[in-house]
Amino acid sequence: MRPELLFPLFAEVTALTGVGPQVGRLLGKLGLRRVVDLLWHRPIGLIDRRARPTVAAARHGEIATIAVRVDEHLKPRAPGRPYRIVCSDPSGTLVLVFFHAREDYLLRTLPIGSDRVVSGKVELYGDEVQMTHPDHIVPPERADSIPPVEPVYPLTAGLSPKLMAKITAAAIGRLPDLPEWNDTALLARERWPAWKPAVTALHAPVAAADIDPGTPARRRLAYDELLASQLALLLVRGRAQRRGHPVEGDGRLRRRAIAALPYQLTEAQNRTLAEIDADLRAPRRMSRLLQGDVGSGKTVVAFLAMLAAVECGRQAALMAPTEILARQHFATLSPLAEAAGIRLALLTGRDKGKARERIISDLAEGRIDIVVGTHALVQADVVYRALAVAVVDEQHRFGVEQRVEIAGKGQSVDLLAMTATPIPRTLTLALYGDMDVSRLDEKPAGRKPVDTRLVSLERLEEVIAAIGRTLEHGNRAYWVCPLVEESEKVDLAAVEERHRVLAERFPGRAALVHGSMKAAARDSAMRGFAGGETPLLVATTVIEVGVDVPAATVMVVEQAERFGLAQLHQLRGRIGRGAQPGTCLLLYRGPLGETAKARLTLMRETDDGFRIAEEDLRLRGAGDLLGTRQSGVPPFRIASLDTDSDLLAIARDDARLVLERDGGLEGPRGAALRVLLHLFERDTAARLFQRG
Repeated sequence: MRPELLFPLFAEVTALTGVGPQVGRLLGKLGLRRVVDLLWHRPIGLIDRRARPTVAAARHGEIATIAVRVDEHLKPRAPGRPYRIVCSDPSGTLVLVFFHAREDYLLRTLPIGSDRVVSGKVELYGDEVQMTHPDHIVPPERADSIPPVEPVYPLTAGLSPKLMAKITAAAIGRLPDLPEWNDTALLARERWPAWKPAVTALHAPVAAADIDPGTPARRRLAYDELLASQLALLLVRGRAQRRGHPVEGDGRLRRRAIAALPYQLTEAQNRTLAEIDADLRAPRRMSRLLQGDVGSGKTVVAFLAMLAAVECGRQAALMAPTEILARQHFATLSPLAEAAGIRLALLTGRDKGKARERIISDLAEGRIDIVVGTHALVQADVVYRALAVAVVDEQHRFGVEQRVEIAGKGQSVDLLAMTATPIPRTLTLALYGDMDVSRLDEKPAGRKPVDTRLVSLERLEEVIAAIGRTLEHGNRAYWVCPLVEESEKVDLAAVEERHRVLAERFPGRAALVHGSMKAAARDSAMRGFAGGETPLLVATTVIEVGVDVPAATVMVVEQAERFGLAQLHQLRGRIGRGAQPGTCLLLYRGPLGETAKARLTLMRETDDGFRIAEEDLRLRGAGDLLGTRQSGVPPFRIASLDTDSDLLAIARDDARLVLERDGGLEGPRGAALRVLLHLFERDTAARLFQRG
């Protein structure tokens, strides 16, 4: 249960004065649905209103706060023209300009003959000094109500800076006094403020330097978030590493499956299997992350690991984030399961009625050895007779919660998480510190190189012609368009329009796949592409992982500059899987900025996913690295691994020391740290702790 002193922070934003349903919806577009979200919504700049010149001394393009007298109202002479109010001080004339303003409001706010203090940007229009839509208009006796410095927040259409500042101030007014969870020696050494003053200072910059990430207030809050994260991961790891039931197969099923493979296992696969086997044999639960570059053979390693459970008379499950990926895994593993002589099943959200009931019954009775599926595998009515090994694929699409759910479907379940997104070591520690890590750092023999080229969208017609030649030679091609949450409707229209153009050019040969389609239509399009009936697949990044069509030799990525490098690397990995080499065309809309140019050039120079990941972290930062602009929420709200990596190591050591000294979090600092876990919504770890 969340501590009661945090209740004010986790109230809906509409609980704040002045925030009705409409403003609440606008805030929701920014992800600000609760009061606590406003605390982490940091200013990105500031407006300095301390300059108080005369009209004559006001400088063009700068913010000024000026005391004037209202002399005259000039109504617009024609539709679309502005309403102008002539004001003055002893040094000169200032014209206030308003577009689409109500006359009655302006007459009330700026009556002729009144004195007013106005604040806004000063502009010169010919010889005339103007201020368009002043930010503040008050009588002289209320001049002190104009803030000398105002923070600037990220906004959305319909939400004014003034209203945002007012709402944030209301949120700050709800700050409770929380117990101190940090070590006093650390606070003194770093000269960090207490929590409440730190949050207040974050939203009250008085100089440009106060927006800098190195300020004591922001660094303290970043450390708080990193400490909560590391403590949560260690709590989950501690639970995972409690006594388990050793899994030690005799190898008979694994030998049959390996014999059925059309290639030999790589040294990296054999090494990783040995690490997993050691975990399975140990008297504690396995909690391991398997990182493997595109095409390195992770799925086969996972299957061979799951066979160890079946050899012991127990069950295994493989959970994927999408139905497409789950079905792809099922298709890939079915021949190996047949060779090994085991029962493999598929369970997704599409399975209904008697078919679903039969699968659930067979799982509960032990008639299914390995099940592959989506989040459907952890639904309440899905019961396993003896689940021993759980594999979670594309780990970055899930969180700790899903790992806990699948592990909770059995007693002492061994967990193997997989990702085809190579992750830099700093980010691995931050996100997966509760897991041991294995890396598949070589590709199976026979994988063909992919020729990567950067092509301007101005050469679109040449690219379409090249696609035509590819199809004529009996090969297949992907054409991928961007799709991100912020502009989903626009992007969806763009991918549908691109499909229309290509379908007209290649009648009956172009299929369309995107996440908003019904599953049946999506599956049908994928089957048509895999079978060659529609050899050109126009898609969004829904085909980013797991799609395996060896006949595909060309990958076109439109507006490649909008994708994360990890995503581009994933997409490129869909080709070069067959007998012929692949070509990846990264179409960009110029001119490219320096960072975008460096990123796309790196894609052309290397296919080493781990090098790409490290470079992407350096160039763009952790928030974008996993394609989170496209597929999820950045891992941290305040902390940044770009600037706070030194704090991560300190937080890791501190969390470990805390749990060594007070594993039950029962002392004064332990109680405060429980509050911290809930504050940064590491509730899963807190609940696990309470369950024991």
